[in-house]
Amino acid sequence: MSSRFAPRPTRTTGRGGATPRRGAAQRPAATPQRTDATTVPRPTPATRRPAATTRHRTWTPPTPLDLALTLGPLRRGPADPTFRATPDGSVWRATRTPEGPATLRVALRAGTAEADAWGQGADWILDQLPRLLGAEDSPADFTARHRLVAHTERRRPGLRLTRTGLVLESLIPSILEQKVTTDEAYRAWRLLVRAYGEPAPGPTPAQARMHVMPDPATWRHIPSWEWHKAGVDNKRAATILRAVRVAERLEEAAAMAPEAAQARLELVPGIGPWTSAETVQRSNGAPDAVTVGDLHLPGIVGYALAGEREADDARMLELLAPYQGQRHRAARLVLLSGHTPPRRKPKMPKTDIGLL
Repeated sequence: MSSRFAPRPTRTTGRGGATPRRGAAQRPAATPQRTDATTVPRPTPATRRPAATTRHRTWTPPTPLDLALTLGPLRRGPADPTFRATPDGSVWRATRTPEGPATLRVALRAGTAEADAWGQGADWILDQLPRLLGAEDSPADFTARHRLVAHTERRRPGLRLTRTGLVLESLIPSILEQKVTTDEAYRAWRLLVRAYGEPAPGPTPAQARMHVMPDPATWRHIPSWEWHKAGVDNKRAATILRAVRVAERLEEAAAMAPEAAQARLELVPGIGPWTSAETVQRSNGAPDAVTVGDLHLPGIVGYALAGEREADDARMLELLAPYQGQRHRAARLVLLSGHTPPRRKPKMPKTDIGLL
């Protein structure tokens, strides 16, 4: 993974997409049942179901594919309970599909993607496998206009833009990442998903504790003090609650053109261009959805393409203008180049409101 401040990457450089292989079996739990209007019981081992039936599919990509680079942006931190990369080269995802929870394991073997899936949504997620691995991406439409970008493109021929077809699973963690540090955002996602999500179906990697994120009804009934303990302020919590109330309408955005999808998301108060771009990059595979309003990205792009570490959004968009239609891909390649400005000092203090 490209890293801005070695050895620990920022959330911005993490979006470059490389995923480290980490070694890490649990079985699923029944959907938590609410006992009153404010409290949702957490899943317990006693509620776990027998192992689900395995579904299998293979797909051969027509061009080189780097699995870690393609699926890496779906990971929210090294301990994300919905994502694991294992030493054998497999990537595991626990997700909530329109047909129910599912776990996906995918690995490349001799150029062919071999996938296994478990859970109610297994068939759905296997149907989506080619899109998830970049089948609808068009890297041939991209022409490098800078030497750095061209060099990175040659070194990363397997980069593809994923398209999950799922909005909420990318929207909610993007909201959690608003105006906070990387560690705070990843911690909040990890705690809330583990506390209120379901254990992932199937034989997940040993010790991984993989979970499927909560359904919209469960998000709505998380008590206010649990948001606070997870370090989520009232503004971000309220935005998530507004989003899950219209979850079905937001999920429709996955089938829209990226610009229309962003417009649909931004109808929800608290969701702006930064959050909508971060979402459609993953849910819609949007090659031109460049992230504006980011703390680090303008400076990284400015430094890499013009030696200007103090570049703002306007300057970043100016530098990316030659890549119109492919600006997100160009930004990804810049992040993966590793050509980032030297570290000065943190610009955003870390605050754990759960301790206040």
